[in-house]
Amino acid sequence: MRNIFSSSHTTLYDQDTFYKPFERDLVRARYLVAIESPFITIKRISCLLPIITKLRNRGVKVVINTKPLDEHDTILRDRATYAIAELQEIGVKVLFTSGHHRKLAIIDDLVLYEGSLNILSQSDSCEIMRRIEDKVSVLQMLRFIGLEKWCK
Repeated sequence: MRNIFSSSHTTLYDQDTFYKPFERDLVRARYLVAIESPFITIKRISCLLPIITKLRNRGVKVVINTKPLDEHDTILRDRATYAIAELQEIGVKVLFTSGHHRKLAIIDDLVLYEGSLNILSQSDSCEIMRRIEDKVSVLQMLRFIGLEKWCK
């Protein structure tokens, strides 16, 4: 299924339809972007870095939660290290959570994406993401995952 199922507050996307609306939401962020993605690749970061850089230049807080580098496969560890350094260089707060496997994004207090797609590494897998436009859901998720203190 693509993004054909939609209500006034939620929309479903797959790996082919996700990034365009996600990037549109990123560009509109006013004060916060929080992304949880267990894996990070140079390829995906290089696509999103120009937008994230503009956000940071505008003073938008960007927080990324990923798995510790020692939990990455040896081959991918160096690439993840490089991508994380690129993010930290522009002022992105990178957190590391052991056993991390959540995939979600929060934009301001209004938009929540959640599903199976690794936002910062996805390349060729079949995935699903739901976009929820609801302040209550955003705040509930921030509290539930424990990122609320990092996003103030």
